[in-house]
Amino acid sequence: MELFLFDISPESPRESFLPLSTNHRSGSVNVTWEPDVTFFIQGLASLGEKKIILFVILLLGYIIILGGNSIIIFVALTDSKLSSPMYFFLSNLSFVDIVYTTTTIPNMLSGLLTHVKTISVPGCFLQMYFFIQLAVTGRAILTVMAYDRYVAICNPLRYTAIMTRPVRLILIAGAWSFGAFCTLPSAAMGWQRSYCGPYVVRHSWCDPSSVRRLVCGDTSVDNIVSLSSAMVSLLTTGVLILTSYVLICVSMSRMGVAQRLKAVGTCAAHLIVVSISYGSASFVYISYRVGNFSPEVRIIVSVLYSALTPFLNPMIYSLRNKELRESIRRTLSSFRPAAVSPRKDVSTLS
Repeated sequence: MELFLFDISPESPRESFLPLSTNHRSGSVNVTWEPDVTFFIQGLASLGEKKIILFVILLLGYIIILGGNSIIIFVALTDSKLSSPMYFFLSNLSFVDIVYTTTTIPNMLSGLLTHVKTISVPGCFLQMYFFIQLAVTGRAILTVMAYDRYVAICNPLRYTAIMTRPVRLILIAGAWSFGAFCTLPSAAMGWQRSYCGPYVVRHSWCDPSSVRRLVCGDTSVDNIVSLSSAMVSLLTTGVLILTSYVLICVSMSRMGVAQRLKAVGTCAAHLIVVSISYGSASFVYISYRVGNFSPEVRIIVSVLYSALTPFLNPMIYSLRNKELRESIRRTLSSFRPAAVSPRKDVSTLS
């Protein structure tokens, strides 16, 4: 989810269709952005008619993301049988997934339908901030869920006493605070920079590395701060999740076969989601460093990667969790119209 790690858009000539200033970074004049300056989102203009195919695929995926995660939030809030802390954390993760994808996919969808896509400088930085902050917050919530699984398996008798409602709220607040802590330094530095024309963001949204290319001057410090923040967020959450599962494995080694199978079932969905999230991040990072892909392919890969976990989360948890699956079934059946009672035969009344 942390795509701000990747420098995915190599320099390329300016597109002729963009109404841009003739000033270049290599020129003698550096243009500091003013409040009325807008960034031009290059997007996938070179795909031509293929943009419609990508638009349909992204739209269907986005609808599934909204629908699946919204159902999880709804049943977690309304079904009394889903009152355990696990479903509270899962509903928060679904909320983050919805907002996270909403910061990027709608803008990309509109960009696929228009020839030129623009965004104001404040709007660009808001999008960039929430994109990173929600990505880190999602990882932090996965870490909280790993701790919840650790307590449930290693301290089952004290689980209810430990995971009280105040503790759950503190953990979620800590996840959001951690996301803000890892995001604010690089975002604040970027906001204070001066930017040179042409203001072309070579991505489908305000990707941090693409926006950083427009800075007038040296960005070495910005790159170091961004990389440091990314490493802190990735390593902190990754180490804590790994530690939780190591302790779970140690506890499972002392269990009987039946208890061990039950513990595996308890952790399976979360472990699958974590594996997909970190595995896809590693794959994308390595492919960017090893492969020689075009900017369009890298943009598509980054979009699919950022939407992968929010797309799969509802499916994985509903398939692996019987309680959640039954709750969703009950909720959907409650919206069906009641069957019409058969009318009495008139002849019997005569």
